[in-house]
Amino acid sequence: MRSDFFQPKWLGGTALTVALSAQMGFAEPKHGIAMYGDPQLPPDFVSLPYANPDAPTGGRIVTGEVGGFDSLNPHIAKGSVPWQLRFLAHESLMGRSYDEPFTLYGLLAESIEVGPNREWAEFTLRPEARFSDGTPVTVEDVMWSYETLGTQGHPRYHGAWGKIASMEQTGERSVKFTFGVEDRELALLIGMRPILKKAQWDGKDFTASGIDVIPISSAEYVIDDFEAGRFVSLKRNPDYWGKDVPFMRGQGNLDEIRMEFYGDGTAMFEAFKAGELNSSREFNAEKWETQYDFPAIDSGDVIKSVLPHERPSGITGFVMNTRNPAFSDWRVRDAMLHAFNFEFINETMTGSKQPRITSYFSNSVLGMQQGPAEGRVKDLLEPFADDLLPGAIDGYALPVSDGTERNRSNIRKAIALMEDAGYTIQDGVMTRPDGTPYTFEIVLSQGSAENGSIIDLFARSLERMGIEPTVTTIDSAQYKERTTNYDFDMTYYRRGLSLSPGNEQMLYWGCDGVDAPGTRNWMGMCSPAAESIINAILNSTTRDDFIAATRALDRVLTTGRYVIPIYQFNISRVAHAKELKYPEELPIYGDWIGWQPNVWWWEDE
Repeated sequence: MRSDFFQPKWLGGTALTVALSAQMGFAEPKHGIAMYGDPQLPPDFVSLPYANPDAPTGGRIVTGEVGGFDSLNPHIAKGSVPWQLRFLAHESLMGRSYDEPFTLYGLLAESIEVGPNREWAEFTLRPEARFSDGTPVTVEDVMWSYETLGTQGHPRYHGAWGKIASMEQTGERSVKFTFGVEDRELALLIGMRPILKKAQWDGKDFTASGIDVIPISSAEYVIDDFEAGRFVSLKRNPDYWGKDVPFMRGQGNLDEIRMEFYGDGTAMFEAFKAGELNSSREFNAEKWETQYDFPAIDSGDVIKSVLPHERPSGITGFVMNTRNPAFSDWRVRDAMLHAFNFEFINETMTGSKQPRITSYFSNSVLGMQQGPAEGRVKDLLEPFADDLLPGAIDGYALPVSDGTERNRSNIRKAIALMEDAGYTIQDGVMTRPDGTPYTFEIVLSQGSAENGSIIDLFARSLERMGIEPTVTTIDSAQYKERTTNYDFDMTYYRRGLSLSPGNEQMLYWGCDGVDAPGTRNWMGMCSPAAESIINAILNSTTRDDFIAATRALDRVLTTGRYVIPIYQFNISRVAHAKELKYPEELPIYGDWIGWQPNVWWWEDE
């Protein structure tokens, strides 16, 4: 990263240029920014289209989680944190509208300015922006937050920080970021980083913080009470500074957001039926149809809401760790896909009510098309033809079984693939070339009963191939430790994907994640084709080029045979107390990050 810095005391050895003179340029301040084209909402918009600006305040939402937590800082790699805190308890310069593929509107910042090619971005803070303790949010806080997160924070923040050539204060309330690479998405990503209060961390080790420090933020909710591993309660700040900011109107309506933690999904569901929780997402279609028949449903006190969306399926299933010899050979991974009897498993688990994930971006315009690659998609793939796996260019589809438990045809294909990779069956046992039994470890988190049931069915299929896997179930803290360090052969894996994939794709699938701990590249893939295509996504200037690049990436990921996909969630199923309301107009992302509880409200009947 190019440096052009001096050394202020507050950065303790890191240098940043401060230029207090106004920046001359072609751009002008805007109320928002879109990845392609202009924001849909005008500068004088009242609220987001899926928020109710007249929603009443009050009430509470209580949801459940399986597992536990030992940290309240969602911005570092250490510890297990309630995932919602990253979104509920912290604010950024700009906020994302989930009714557009990728558009941001001013939040802490009243405006954004960018260079003609988005080679820089300048943000101007709102003068009224305050932390929850009443102190103003300053440029110093902003610059410290970016520096600290980019160097000491969670790995998800490091990639964008490494692309910043300089950061400078350009006015009393303005800060400018100049980028060292061509990447049109950076201006948006920079606007989404959480802003922390610098003074709170003076003399503290940011990387080691757990439950001993409750981070101060500017968000509408503050952590009010908690018990490690048991619950977290957030209360609406009555003095919240941003209630009249257009982006926030109709959001933050509930007085309390409480998260309760349980040892397993069965206990959590029973707590919901007993009224200890008042909202529950259900991912199993069969359970939704057959087990949501308790008295509160019958009386109308609990309502079942089905919510559609237009976002990609993402990937949900069981990931194979290619760092380990067990799955370094693609033919072995392909054998696992053939042995995994999805049609039978889906019938057993959901009554065949859930459609299968067919690719990482399925269920959307970004998903790979059937048959051979054509046009721009083919152009992006062909330079890497020698390295791509079968199907990437000429077409690929997941194995389909006959629906019977024995799955004879696909088991034969799976055994043939293992033989091609050098394995043989000796005395009924799948054997490595060195004569030792082939086996691998499947690691599951405690409380994941559904995943355990799926793996039991999968293990029965593997027995027909002479393979006996080891299934290890561990608590959430151990699971976090092992997955952070990629200490598994196979495990449950879920990655949500948006309608505007960008830099996060490198964190998911980039080569740096093979060795660096804490990334989302759990499969350990390193594909020059994927990295080249991700760069094409980042620098697309037209919607057509962007779609073609994403479809090409989808082919590389899917034919890499890294994950055994299960069923997709093309709708959301939420059961909730009748008093919990949401607007009739849903965003295109549907029930996505923050939609519940951000725009929900409580209304007594």
